Amino acid sequence: MSADPPAAGERPAQSPLTWTDDGQPRSRLFGDVYFSAQDGLAESRAVFLQGCGLPDAWAGRRRFVVGELGFGTGLNIVALLELWRRTRPPEGRLHIFSIEAFPITADEAARALAPWPELADVAGLLRARWPGRARGRHRVELPELGAILDLAVMDVAEALAGWAGAADAWFLDGFSPALNPGMWSDEILALVAERSAPGTRAATFTVAGQVRRGLAAAGFAVEKQPGFGRKRERLEARVPGAATDPPLSRVAIVGAGIAGAAAARAVHALGGTPTLVEAARPGAGGSGNPAALVTPRLDAGLGEAARLFAQAFGRATALYAAIPDAVLSQGVLQLAADARDQDRFAHIAASDVFEPSALDLLDPHGAAARLAEPAPAALDQRTAQVVDPARILAAWSGPVVRAEVAAVHRDDGVWILLDAAGREILRAEAVILATALAARDLAPGLPLQPVRGQASWVRGAPAAPAAAWGGYVVPTRDGLLFGATHDRDDADDDLRAADHARNLATLAAALPGLAARLADAPLEGRASVRAVTPDRLPLAGPLGDGLFALAGFGSRGFSLAPLLAEHVAAQALGRPSPISTAAAELVDPGRFARRAARRRS
Repeated sequence: MSADPPAAGERPAQSPLTWTDDGQPRSRLFGDVYFSAQDGLAESRAVFLQGCGLPDAWAGRRRFVVGELGFGTGLNIVALLELWRRTRPPEGRLHIFSIEAFPITADEAARALAPWPELADVAGLLRARWPGRARGRHRVELPELGAILDLAVMDVAEALAGWAGAADAWFLDGFSPALNPGMWSDEILALVAERSAPGTRAATFTVAGQVRRGLAAAGFAVEKQPGFGRKRERLEARVPGAATDPPLSRVAIVGAGIAGAAAARAVHALGGTPTLVEAARPGAGGSGNPAALVTPRLDAGLGEAARLFAQAFGRATALYAAIPDAVLSQGVLQLAADARDQDRFAHIAASDVFEPSALDLLDPHGAAARLAEPAPAALDQRTAQVVDPARILAAWSGPVVRAEVAAVHRDDGVWILLDAAGREILRAEAVILATALAARDLAPGLPLQPVRGQASWVRGAPAAPAAAWGGYVVPTRDGLLFGATHDRDDADDDLRAADHARNLATLAAALPGLAARLADAPLEGRASVRAVTPDRLPLAGPLGDGLFALAGFGSRGFSLAPLLAEHVAAQALGRPSPISTAAAELVDPGRFARRAARRRS
């Protein structure tokens, strides 16, 4: 028996699956089985792995991309990963893009996959990093297997339309066309074809006429094959052409702050060869404070920008949690300024763009209990973090070439980095500029504006919860940090006593009790220059011919850089991006020129 799916923006009221009397998982929403009761693993291997010609199709390939409609219990993907582990080509990297509008939990997946102990090792790797349930896109890295999974938790049409990748194989495994016709429409199959590389093979359990005709109309050559179990037939389909690999690329990354370090990590994760170049030292600029906040931007409009910021926040917190001793504390209270803020916080907390347990609204009594002094209502950002920048940069940067890049120029398809004397520093097929405001020097015309920020801190101060309100206070390893000033068009990094006083005043306005306890303590501090764009969105994308920008994060570098670095690394290496095409448009450096052209026309 099927049930109506929840409306967009709503969280499902209960799990999308139920269990039959003999322990088989079944869809509560569509009234169909997730896999064959006879032997789901044998069915997956016969219909999808063999149906797509695996492992022969990836023999000799350095890169292979598999797309899937219907992640379900993860059985197909675990079977795929197990086969990949056994037959992976030298230097091979597997990229998986799967779609699931109604995800299950890791515990439910463990129960569903338990009948196949031969999958236990691989299934355990995936379950330990099981993707979230928030509406959006989730990346899971499996470095032990040389694989990456991008799971789109959303409607299939939205997911496919927003994916810029090209698959080498497709597992078409939605619920039955009779019960879930939207998964098999001509529109969906056309989107699958548009996102297929030459030589792509697709496989499915169904031979429904609608599916055969839709695949053929989309450009696939379709054949019936003997089915599995009680099903007499199944389908295999192929796109004409021959498969190719993208070329190998060396990627030079200029700047070793959080943007550059995140780019180095992302390039390495995709199998590229990153080289970081830094004039001073890692974290010499805006990434050098003793603590940094990782919080989402709270946008009640819940549009594309809000979804991108929520995805970036989730990705950043997951990556930092995997670095030993990088997270100093978890949980940040965002204090409400007025009743409108309370309403905005409640709306955001109830949305489905964050994980169900990520946000909670506290009344003034609850916020005061946390802060140990009177406080307004607050949004409890439970998964927000305070992190140690130095630990993150050390974990991600790798070897750093110490040199100041004065110019970059392209010669015969290769970028050459030069110092001020015109000496060559290195060569690379792609260059990522991750130098904040200084990116303007290497790519004139980037619309970046300086914003000076000075933070203050006290060593030995008693612990206090992290809180934000326009200003912020966070724990460090040995005290408290608070601030920070925000002065546009000021590009100086000198330390100013007047700005210490401003930071204390900002703290006193929100938390007078804490400010009074710190008033006579000796203050240390640091000033740095951030870079912002006119629309306050970052620059993350191509500048042309293998040159990329990763800058303009303002004060949100630790929240945004990890995901957007993965996006830029994917573009530099010709791999699928973790963000949607609409989100990529929001942060594309060329957006300002396009807007200006539209205004002139």
